[in-house]
Amino acid sequence: MVKIFKLKNVISIKDFERSDIEYILDEAEKLEKIALSQEISNELNGKILGTMFFEPSTRTRLSFETAMKRLNGNCIGFQDSFCSSVSKGESIADTAKMFEGYSDALVIRHKVEGVSKFISDIVDIPVINAGDGAGQHPTQTLLDLYTIRKELNTIDNLKIALVGDLKFGRTVHSLSYALGLFNNVKLYLVSPNELKMPGGVVHDLNISNIEFEEVEDIKDIIDDVDVLYVTRIQKERFTDQDEYEKIKGAYIINKKLLEGKDLIVMHPLPRIDEISGDVDDTKYNKYYIQAFNAVPVRMAILKTLINNNSKKPIK
Repeated sequence: MVKIFKLKNVISIKDFERSDIEYILDEAEKLEKIALSQEISNELNGKILGTMFFEPSTRTRLSFETAMKRLNGNCIGFQDSFCSSVSKGESIADTAKMFEGYSDALVIRHKVEGVSKFISDIVDIPVINAGDGAGQHPTQTLLDLYTIRKELNTIDNLKIALVGDLKFGRTVHSLSYALGLFNNVKLYLVSPNELKMPGGVVHDLNISNIEFEEVEDIKDIIDDVDVLYVTRIQKERFTDQDEYEKIKGAYIINKKLLEGKDLIVMHPLPRIDEISGDVDDTKYNKYYIQAFNAVPVRMAILKTLINNNSKKPIK
């Protein structure tokens, strides 16, 4: 059976079926040599990607730009709202409609959950959510799944610990939903009580029948897991900085903790102090590979969305 990708936009991982995820992962695997500059592609020659980043970003923004350019496309956009007419009072809707006329797809990061969905409803070009507040980060989830499959040869039948800021961490929200589409996955939700997974996500995990366990002490589960997915405590999401100071450094993953364990360590980055530098040169470290994997995965997303959606005249 020929696989097809049915989505026009990438807004939420909840919109995906397992077949959609596998389509992107398979496409990314085919594009790896191009991502590594071992082969040249003209797949998106003449196409333009618009990037609207209202929040700071390094890996997400640069990997999208790299992905587009590896496919011989081009990019336009801004990396700070102060560099756009939004700083003059222009509405996000007007900015998005302007980008619609200039580009073939649009990538958006914003601090407010739901902005990407709002924009996808008012423009006719594909829209990709590059992170919305404490909501979702679906393309990060796809590259996370790609990394897990590449390193462990499967996503099914794994035990995966999500560690750190589960309350505000949009990467773990999206990843939790996605893992619910795979077989016999068990999640360990490891966090201080103040940063537990939101009730809405836990509710959805129960509905999806994915097995999970909430844990505070990482030592209770470290011997059982295949993947340790670590996140930073996000200072920028706290309204009470005293609360942040109390919680920061709650989990430090170091070489001693990992010795003798059969697992991989992942992190969406940036890290602060939650993974010690002595882990970098060990077999456990997969976070740098994970960061590179953003390129072939986002290449697959851009290639698929732009080729599947011919641009229409602006009205």
